Amino acid sequence: MQFFVEVILPLSLAKTFTYSVSEAEYQYIKKGMRLAVPFGKSKIYTALVIETHQNQPTLYDAKEIHQILDEKPIVTEIQIAHWQWLASYYMCAIGDVYRGAMPSALLLESETVISPKPDVTVDETQLSDDEYLIFEALKRQSSLKVQDIMSILNKKNIFPVIQKLVDKNILVLNEEVQESYKPKLVRYVRLNSKYETNEGLGELLETLKSANKQKEIVLSYFQITASDKSPITVKKLTEAADSSSAIVKVLIEKEIFEEYFLQEDRVNFSGKANENEMLLSAAQQLAFDEIKDNFTQKEVCLLHGVTSSGKTQIYIKLIEEYIATGKQALYLLPEIALTTQLVGRLRAHFGNKVAVFHSKYNNNERVEVWNQVLEQSEKAQIIIGARSALFLPFYDLGLVIVDEEHEQTFKQIDPAPRYHARDASIVLANFYKAKVLLGSATPSIETYFNAQSGKYGLVEISERYGNVMMPDIELVDLKDKYLRKKMSGHFSDTLIEEITTTLSLGEQVILFQNRRGYSPLLECMTCGHVPQCQQCDVSLTYHKHKNQLRCHYCGYSIAKPTNCPACSSVDLTTKGFGTEQIQQELTTLFPSHKIGRMDQDTTRGKFGFEKIIDSFKNREVDVLVGTQMLAKGLDFDNVTLVGIMNADNMLYHPDFRAFERSFQMMTQVSGRSGRSEKRGKVIIQTYNPNHNTIQQVTNNDYAGMYSEQIYERHIYKYAPYFKLIKLTLKHRDFDKLKEGAMWLYQVMQQNLNMPVLGPEEPPISRIRNEYIRTIMVKIPLNGSIGSTKKTIQKMLNSFEAVPQYRSIKITVNVDF
Repeated sequence: MQFFVEVILPLSLAKTFTYSVSEAEYQYIKKGMRLAVPFGKSKIYTALVIETHQNQPTLYDAKEIHQILDEKPIVTEIQIAHWQWLASYYMCAIGDVYRGAMPSALLLESETVISPKPDVTVDETQLSDDEYLIFEALKRQSSLKVQDIMSILNKKNIFPVIQKLVDKNILVLNEEVQESYKPKLVRYVRLNSKYETNEGLGELLETLKSANKQKEIVLSYFQITASDKSPITVKKLTEAADSSSAIVKVLIEKEIFEEYFLQEDRVNFSGKANENEMLLSAAQQLAFDEIKDNFTQKEVCLLHGVTSSGKTQIYIKLIEEYIATGKQALYLLPEIALTTQLVGRLRAHFGNKVAVFHSKYNNNERVEVWNQVLEQSEKAQIIIGARSALFLPFYDLGLVIVDEEHEQTFKQIDPAPRYHARDASIVLANFYKAKVLLGSATPSIETYFNAQSGKYGLVEISERYGNVMMPDIELVDLKDKYLRKKMSGHFSDTLIEEITTTLSLGEQVILFQNRRGYSPLLECMTCGHVPQCQQCDVSLTYHKHKNQLRCHYCGYSIAKPTNCPACSSVDLTTKGFGTEQIQQELTTLFPSHKIGRMDQDTTRGKFGFEKIIDSFKNREVDVLVGTQMLAKGLDFDNVTLVGIMNADNMLYHPDFRAFERSFQMMTQVSGRSGRSEKRGKVIIQTYNPNHNTIQQVTNNDYAGMYSEQIYERHIYKYAPYFKLIKLTLKHRDFDKLKEGAMWLYQVMQQNLNMPVLGPEEPPISRIRNEYIRTIMVKIPLNGSIGSTKKTIQKMLNSFEAVPQYRSIKITVNVDF
């Protein structure tokens, strides 16, 4: 009898692989455990078991596994089923989903370890220089990794040297799999037991008579233990005594203190849950009851409530009901910045039942949250996070909330799986028979279409919480202002007046500009030359703070030139403006006020968001300038004015969703204004005050925007009437790409009886030295979507089989 396991590897491979195991291993291994398996010539990967069986593979001999890494499954069967759905729906490899879903600390990769052979006599005169260097290094260290040898020899290709040493019988190679998750250990101290009696104490004080600093630490230790009986960490003791850990070390060496270690969670909340009942307003209560009614018939419900209508309180109330029955709740947010603000609110209410999961967490923190969810810990009844929280190993999911469901950040762009968290969470909830609540003030057209057609439930709130008025929106015509010379930099006189009034009342201002950097281009006024990125087809953005020109696509940067590289003229000027320039103009206009900026350049690092949000909330910053990060549901009670610097640059994107996204973005930014007693004000600067979308924002007319857009989508065959699949082809050779894209397009057009558009050069047709072409397939809703995807996949496979096109990279984006 032979025994086999079927595994997924964390590589971009669509199929599963079969490995052979012994009978004892076969009895022990369960679905969802990890194994270390050999793959290729010498690599070892962490594979995930999805099945055990006794069918021998026909195409290859099954290798044996290396070792079993888990005592019990760390991935649930529902997760595996959900991953398989993701791979087939979004047309990517199951290995991509596995790699994207697991915290990388749980995916070990092999590191080749090189060690000297024991008891071998070596004639050093027979070694070449490189061999001698490795041999000497191994005398000092018992083993080296491939990386270490590369740095010792300062060479990339070191395998020939290693091979010679192996042939000479001097070295041995071991493939070692490294477990990269390490539990956090905290150092504690306690007094040596011999000093706990009265005589012992006398002896101790006698010993420390002349050592004042040591005596201070011991006295602090007694002071802490008198009031608090819990174990004392070294950190707490040194802070209390205002001393250093070096002195504690001396006391440990003298055997006055003993040290010991305890394992601790990295992510801990030490505070009390708020026990008091949360009261909903009449409008909220009505919406809450309607949602529960909807949930009796439908799986998914849309909560369409205007900005600041108190949707979060409804979510909290719903979560409360679900976790009371012992189920888990998942709360998805589009942006990490939002998570930080919401975690505070949820923890104030639920205490330590909230776990947080997003990409700014380091590896070890993510593994801990993963294990808490898996072990059904008290700490993980409510999981709040960005889109990746969808992949956690839930045991009994009852409710999924997708807040700000219209946000495009819910859609993963790169790498695969290119999934949409909103849609994937609805499928996930279906596996658990759980309910999904989608919330937004500006729902995406697809979601609203589903609610209108009765597929989802729909609940609406049309008033703000506490009967606060909707903000008053005023349009400023930039053409007119420039003509009448009423502009200072990029600020109209109207906006400056409003900012002055707001600041004089001690209130805060948010200014929105959807471009980071100082200005998008630098132009020579003599010959018109604009510096371009060497690797991409875009102009370089000027960042004044660092005095450099930077590409926002590949990161290429150069120092700002003093003269034009084409004609050497010194007459260089910047065109357009970004957040950095607005911040600088404000500093000149309002020198006595503190101006903050929130964009990708200022929020790097783990707590980048929190620092900016906290300083704004604590009123240390008077005006906050930012990109779309500001538009996402943040709640500041002292903001009464919002300015949109230029509404037009969002409207004219070459994208069928441009008007919908502009409406959402402007409405959301406007919604940050006047969220407490006082009515807020919004100033929108635009060259087209009569544009339909801008008028719809001014009148808060979502229905008008929806009916206009849905009509256009129907005529031009876009979502929600058609499913869209975009194929992106990339290659360094322009002609080869053009030829390959044409070949694929023709095959598709002949074999699919539906619109196929392309091959098109996108607006930015080269990134990182690779040329780009796109092909778009529009599948009608009444067509069979599954079989069309299979047909497309077959065409892609035959495309890869053509030798000259094999090097062209293709990515598939479903529902982009």
